[in-house]
Parts: sequence; structure tokens; C-alpha cells
Amino acid sequence: MENSENKKAYPKQFSDFNSEVKVASPGRINLIGEHTDYNNGFVMPTAIDKKIYFDFRKNESEDNCQIYSLTFDSYFEFNLNDFSKAEDSWKNYLLGVIDEIQKLGKKLKGFDCIIESELPIGAGISSSAALECGFAAGLNQLFNLDLSKQDIVELSQRAENNFVGSNCGIMDQFASVMSKKDHIILLDCKSLETEYIPADFKNCKLLLLNTNVSHSIADSEYNTRRAECEEAVSIIQKKYPEAASLREVTFEMLEEFKAELPEKSYQRCVYVLKENDRVQKASAAMKSGKLKEFGELMYESHEGLQHNYEVSCTELDFMVEFSRNKDFIYGSRMMGGGFGGCTINLIEADKIKEYSEEISEAYFKKFNRKMDVISVSAGEGTIIEEFKA
Repeated sequence: MENSENKKAYPKQFSDFNSEVKVASPGRINLIGEHTDYNNGFVMPTAIDKKIYFDFRKNESEDNCQIYSLTFDSYFEFNLNDFSKAEDSWKNYLLGVIDEIQKLGKKLKGFDCIIESELPIGAGISSSAALECGFAAGLNQLFNLDLSKQDIVELSQRAENNFVGSNCGIMDQFASVMSKKDHIILLDCKSLETEYIPADFKNCKLLLLNTNVSHSIADSEYNTRRAECEEAVSIIQKKYPEAASLREVTFEMLEEFKAELPEKSYQRCVYVLKENDRVQKASAAMKSGKLKEFGELMYESHEGLQHNYEVSCTELDFMVEFSRNKDFIYGSRMMGGGFGGCTINLIEADKIKEYSEEISEAYFKKFNRKMDVISVSAGEGTIIEEFKA
């Protein structure tokens, strides 16, 4: 971010910016285990080698903060003691972090920050968690707040829940901060017990295909799905009070309450219980190098998201169907909240170029829309790149 071309674009108050702290905060992928985190289930995410970059410096003020997004060419400032929700959604992820840090009784002072992102918005690779966690990590370093990595994960999740208003689980923030290069995380979202599995895909790579579709219903439907799951739990709890979440619900318990549950809630539960089972099987397949078996579980996951959880869309379904019956593609599924974003594909590396061209042409022909091809690898969690004491 120090190059002269970018410098020209800065507002004049940033023209002589000397960074005290630099942070690189990654996006994430999730191989399998979608919509299970807020149900205390299992997930298999990792950070990726695409990031958001932050430059921080203290300014001379007690409480005035200035933030410039190079990506959006957008500048705003606010007072630490008096700020409210912004109209631009990306700003609220940052303000939410400030709010949660101050709720912890931590003392901030005036600072300036420049942000540049290489993460596509709405692609389902969690640019929001990268924004929150990188911002929190930078402020922690700049002001010696003594926050642990776990503190940063949890306060960033609260920022999204409380200030932004998206009732997300902990997976995105956890993966953004805690990932290890060349490893996949098997994360138990109930206990936060973590196992790092080597990301050994042999002759294959992970390929993201971005539909470039982002349906406006995604946020509201996300919260609706969570409410439908919680409604089912509250009904089952009347007989089984130990069932605090779907994690404690068995298939037998679910069948016992089938007649009492709204059909939608029942279908959501079927998906979550099966997906938790799939994650366990997928981790075993990954550890034993059975990539075809892993890929089949990815396809099953997509079918559940499409039919039981109903968070897919026509474009995602088209991409997954297009990948079937190609022996060089082992698995494909929608990834992220749904209603747009990416499919994640396990594909033989030497077929990526040829397949990308084939599906791009078919997708454009079908939807008159271009798709993006993003090749990713398992990367490191949030990194403080530079710190000047």
C-alpha cells in the first residue's frame, strides 16, 4: 500500500502516512459444514491466501478517528465517544469492533487507518470477518490492549451480531484469526475444540467459482434459518431440557417430534444433523487421503443446502450440476450463507484452466453474466506484518 500510484489516490490528510502497525487479515473458505456453526455443530474452514490489508497510526487527538478505504475510495471519520450506525455497511463492521472493544473497558485514542482489500464482496469468503478481525488485531497492537486471539475472535463475532445485526456463528472469525498455513481446521463450534488437518489435496486444488450474484434476501434469510432451528430446539426442549441446541438433538429425537414441528423447521434440522455427520466423515476421509470420498460428501452437502435448508439459488445449482460426471472434479458445493457467492470445487490441478473456460462459457450463455475464477490455498490466520514501537 506504500506505492506511489496508490498514494495519489489518498485524501490529503493521508498523503504523508507513516504506518505504525500493518496487518494482513485473510478471507476464509469452508470445505464442508455450512450453517452448522450457529447450531453448535462442526465445520471445516481455513483462511486463504487472499487478504485485507490495514495500515494504522496514532494521531494527535484524544478521540477523533479517520478511516480511508482505498478499495472503495471512501473516507469517513468519527468520534470515539459519539458514533452511530452508518449507511455504508462496510463501515459498521469497523464501528461494531470499536463498540465491543470499548465495552470491554479498553482505552482507545485517536487513530488513522488505511484499508485495502483483495477479497471480493458477497463471494462467501467472509470479507466481513476479515475486516473485523484485522481491524481489532491492529488496534490491539497499536494501543497495547492485551487482547488474546480468542478475545479478538469473540469480540469480532459480537460486533457482527450486535452492531451490524447479522446473527452469525463463530466460524468465520475463528478461521480468519486461528488458521495455520497448509492446514484445514476441524472446529467443534460448541467446545471450540480444534484439530488441524494437513491440507494435502495431492494432485488436486480448491477452485472457487464466483456466480457474481448477491441476492438482497441473504441477510434476512440467514437470520430466518437460525430462528427456524431455534424454534425446533425450543419445542424439543419441553421433553428434553438438555437439548440446548441442535447439537444435542439426535435423529431419533427429531423423528419423535416430526408431527409437532413446522415442516420448514423439521427440514432445517434434518439438514443440520446430516451435515454434522458429513463433517465427521469428511475429516476422516481427508486424513486418510480419500479425496473421492471427500468429494462425494461435498455433493451431498450441496443437495442438503439446496433442498432441506433452501439457501442455494439457480446459479449455484447450475454450477454444481455442471461439474457432475466429470471424473477430474471430485466434489462441488455452494459455500457460505447462500443465495449467491461461490461454489467450492475439488478439482485436479491440471484441468483448472480448461474447465474454467468451459464453465465460464456455459454460465455466460445460460445467465448472460460473467463469473469469476478464484484459485485458493490454505493460508495463515491474521498476521501483524510490521510494528514500529
